[in-house]
Amino acid sequence: MPYAVGLQAAASALLHAGFPTQFTLAIVIFLLIMHVISCFEQEQPDAPKTLPGHSLSAIHPFFRRRFDFLNWGFHATGQSVFQFHLLRNQVIVVSGERARETFFAARGLDLEQGFKILSGALPTLKGVTSDLQNKARNIIYKRLATVQRNTSLSDLIPAILEDSRRIMEGWGSGGSFDPFEKVYELIFQTTVRSLTCSEIADDPAIVARLKVLYDKLDHGTTPATVLLPWLPTPAMLKKLWATKQIYDIVAHAIATREQSGVPQNDTLQMLLDSKDDKLIIVGFIMGLLIAGARATGTTASWLITFLGANPEWRAKALLEVQTLLSNYPLSQPTPNGSTSAHLATIPLEAWEAEMPVLDSLIRETLRIAQPHSAMRRNLGPDLYIENKRVPTGSYVIYPFSDVHLDPELYPDPWKFDPSRPVDTKTPFGYVGWGGGKTTCLGTRLAKLELKMVSSLFLLGFQHHIVDINGKVADVAPKPDWNDIHMCRPAKGSCYVKYEKLETQL
Repeated sequence: MPYAVGLQAAASALLHAGFPTQFTLAIVIFLLIMHVISCFEQEQPDAPKTLPGHSLSAIHPFFRRRFDFLNWGFHATGQSVFQFHLLRNQVIVVSGERARETFFAARGLDLEQGFKILSGALPTLKGVTSDLQNKARNIIYKRLATVQRNTSLSDLIPAILEDSRRIMEGWGSGGSFDPFEKVYELIFQTTVRSLTCSEIADDPAIVARLKVLYDKLDHGTTPATVLLPWLPTPAMLKKLWATKQIYDIVAHAIATREQSGVPQNDTLQMLLDSKDDKLIIVGFIMGLLIAGARATGTTASWLITFLGANPEWRAKALLEVQTLLSNYPLSQPTPNGSTSAHLATIPLEAWEAEMPVLDSLIRETLRIAQPHSAMRRNLGPDLYIENKRVPTGSYVIYPFSDVHLDPELYPDPWKFDPSRPVDTKTPFGYVGWGGGKTTCLGTRLAKLELKMVSSLFLLGFQHHIVDINGKVADVAPKPDWNDIHMCRPAKGSCYVKYEKLETQL
């Protein structure tokens, strides 16, 4: 009887407790139940080996030091395939050539579902940027292909170069900057120009606001917001508010265009002329904008960094750009002898086919400084990777470092060496733009942005890499693959010191 009285008193106290106390207790009970259930789960004979330690101990390192964590997993299990749990989510990590082939070829492995659960850094609006029906998803892919047609890309060249010129002019005659801030800001602007509309791209204040909001999504992505999206943590509330503000900016731009009745030559006009549903248009802009800016911005930041740290490659790239200009002389002078205006007259096919040095520089930059881990969810049926069962509903990860930092394929893998021969024999021996059925759909646009921005920068500035004290770096900065967004090196170790040349941008 005293036990019943005690339980009754405890229940009464709980009912009269505030919501925060009740909510916290509910979470504790939830985690305790999951722990008890996991203790009774039996590992199947064909299941991948499980990481040692409690499953909860994997959450923080997976989200905060993923590169180290995954490498430790291969070492701790002694296997090329292992598994762990993120709460109730079974995650299987694979490595090796055969596993890589299966991973990129398997039909049941879904990119969107995998990225949604294991990353969570995109603005999430159901039916707009997530949980899309196949029809809506296919429309978005089709419209992205339209953006990258010859005519569309050719029309974008002058606008991207003009945006680049304006921003670079704002850097002044000399100084230093963090490339992972300044170069990223530049690429964010050119990506906005490419994938949105003049109402947004022509207003620096709106572009800056959008960047701040997308940065909030990145910084606000925590283990709780990804694994417990229904939990109203402060980080989740901030993410929801940032997502709403992004939505409002895009929706307002669409409404402004429709009300004006004045057509423009930009991506929004193409979307409106295609008579797409408004939610598809908003989803196209919200989702692809950050996906494009983040990946291309990271590559551009590192490309400028590697050029500054490798004078011989900087000289080769500059010579290539100068040769391109000489091969396409102006038929009439540009305003003020503008370099950007001259570059804008070079045809698209030349940018794509006549720059082998920059092609190799971009390829090597992607290899050594894109900290991706490909994420998929197995939508069924069960499949086997290296004789280990991957159940329907489980998540699968393939870290790009497994191939891109493999010393057998890339001797001295941390060395920046664009002269490396291209291996065409090893299956998926290079996955800088993805692989199999999930290659980057924006590759053509991204390469064009990278070539134009780096070309204008090389023609307009002399630069090298210095540390926080302004001392020229003895060695090139090493990418930190634990930074899952930008691979940024240690804070204070990498700045671009630059001097503007006499050339008129």
